[in-house]
Amino acid sequence: MSGPKRRGRPAAFVGDNALTLVFLGLLLGALAGEAVSGMLNYNSQQVADGAQQLSFWQYVSSSSFAVDVAENWQSEYLQFALYIVATVWLLQRGSSESKKPGDLGTQSDEQQKIGPYASDGSPQWAKAGGWRAALYGQSLGLVMFAFFFASLAAQSIAGRAAFNVEQLHNHADPVSWSGYATSAEFWNRTLQNWQSEFLAVASMAAFAIYLRQRGSPESKLVGAPHAATAQDSE
Repeated sequence: MSGPKRRGRPAAFVGDNALTLVFLGLLLGALAGEAVSGMLNYNSQQVADGAQQLSFWQYVSSSSFAVDVAENWQSEYLQFALYIVATVWLLQRGSSESKKPGDLGTQSDEQQKIGPYASDGSPQWAKAGGWRAALYGQSLGLVMFAFFFASLAAQSIAGRAAFNVEQLHNHADPVSWSGYATSAEFWNRTLQNWQSEFLAVASMAAFAIYLRQRGSPESKLVGAPHAATAQDSE
């Protein structure tokens, strides 16, 4: 008799990485939808202005498309970067999105399994201790902030190019990068996204006190008291 069937490597990879793969698939689908709808909207405006229309590939390589994508990416990375760092020190009692009361801060090396307290499966930089463990211990927030600043820079560069196209179309003078990066146009677009991200984070932290999603690690247990916070609900 043959033993139980084992999943092949492709199936195992998909199963082990399903959350990331599904959201990457959704990202590609959303980008494709944004590109098509954005091109149609852009070309309809071009027709109204009596200007030349763009092909699909011309549109997706344009500053108009790039600024819209970068504008959304920077706000998302800002949300995660701030949330990752803020939850080290800030508490929301009763929320599954918060650490337990009294457990704020970076915790001890023993609690974080650093240096002599590392286990066999700990990452090498955690085992090493010293500056490598210190850097590795901040790496998630640093990477998120790096993506945020890179996306913000891309938004400012592409936004300036798109803005100057409009300026020239209206027979107005183009602006410098610093002029655009300090303009009302740039900050109006940017802050529109930031306020929505901050609202979403505040809503998630507050709703998680009283509402549940059975089976989700982002939610407390269905029967956990409202006052239970994070690991207190287990």
